[in-house]
Amino acid sequence: MAALALTHNLHLTPTLPLKATKQHQQPKPKTLTITATSSSPLSGRKLRAAVIGGGPAGSSAAEALAAGGVETFLFERSPSTAKPCGGAIPLCMIDEFSIPLHLIDRHVTRMKIISPSNLTVDFGSKTLKSHEFIPMMRREVLDSFLRSRAQSNGAQFITGLVTDIEVPDFLSSKPYVIHHTINNRKRSLAVDLIVGADGANSRVAKVINAGNYRCAIAFQERIKLPDEKMEYYHNLAEMYVGNDVSPDFYAWVFPKCDHVAVGTGTVCARRDIKVYQRGIRERVKEKIKGGRVIKVEAHPIPEQPRPRRVRGRVALVGDAAGYVTKCSGEGIYFAAKSGRMCGEAIVKASEGGERMVSEEDLKREYLRKWDNKYVNTFRFLDLLQRVFYGSDVGREALVELCGDEYVQRMTFDSYLYKKMASGDTWDDVKLVLNTFGSFMRCKVVGREMEALKL
Repeated sequence: MAALALTHNLHLTPTLPLKATKQHQQPKPKTLTITATSSSPLSGRKLRAAVIGGGPAGSSAAEALAAGGVETFLFERSPSTAKPCGGAIPLCMIDEFSIPLHLIDRHVTRMKIISPSNLTVDFGSKTLKSHEFIPMMRREVLDSFLRSRAQSNGAQFITGLVTDIEVPDFLSSKPYVIHHTINNRKRSLAVDLIVGADGANSRVAKVINAGNYRCAIAFQERIKLPDEKMEYYHNLAEMYVGNDVSPDFYAWVFPKCDHVAVGTGTVCARRDIKVYQRGIRERVKEKIKGGRVIKVEAHPIPEQPRPRRVRGRVALVGDAAGYVTKCSGEGIYFAAKSGRMCGEAIVKASEGGERMVSEEDLKREYLRKWDNKYVNTFRFLDLLQRVFYGSDVGREALVELCGDEYVQRMTFDSYLYKKMASGDTWDDVKLVLNTFGSFMRCKVVGREMEALKL
């Protein structure tokens, strides 16, 4: 296909580590001609990629791209704003993403799961190994670190709002043009490909017609507690289930550096989210008595992957792609992992930024590998949510089962190390029988029993 050229004024941020970049500096625009020819060697330049969104997904993608030889631009509209998030990450993420231990707020070694009837199960105190814990982080700390590392690997960071994206015809070799504003000044950037990491309300997903998906809403308050109250949560996290705190999810109290995050989420009753927030505050009122709310946060959370996650030379990652697990609501690890896998896939397909990439390259090197690795995990957790979170009797059964040490060990092995744990066959049989017994004791009939047969 004939090569096509397009010239635009670009705003380029110097390639410097975060600590050396001054926020008020605005380098002069440069003029750049970009020639994009599908699946061919690039002459006299490197492959150029824009990553839109500077959270764990976008920063991890930008780091992999820049380190692999791709000219990379990382857009983030508001670096100082943190997404509302419980902040728990799996233990394996510390080593896999080289996260410094001093960034971790709390090493959680105990969890309590509280049922609608206030049946409480201590989860982890007997089953976690001596070196194991659940790291708790603040998103503003994690996101800033990952963005800084992407910059130090060569990604050019742009603090700006993306206002529009020009998308070429499906088979066209024309570049994508990203229109954005910096300090209310309009800019344009022409690139070969785009990684959309801009969250559940992704603009990138809309412009490529990626399809809709259901979203939950997460709401949380950060509460500063008196010292004696905070000591109770020193290494403890709590999860609450019940119709009073969420009709289809759970509520949480997670410890941070000098405060706790108290929140809840729901898909089917988003308009009533503040009602459920009052419910969790009522359940924990004695534990947070005397506390002061220092921040209120709310954010949409995707409930399943989008129908289309790759189109043309555009790929979606993280929340933009819908990579948040049911049942646990976990998204941080899968965001960072998908961003890294996508970035590495582009580096591989482009031979280190030397060749153009195609939609088939992105599907082969990124999407198929992602689905092969994680689709069964997402389906299994979706099943668990439908079985146990649909009614209070199901939630009672869930908490009862969580008292079993085999269940706890299997849960931690799967969560902490992000792999489907392989258990003992006889113990698995007993677990199935115990599950039926728990449901019978909780008087689950009809629809719940049919769901259990799936």
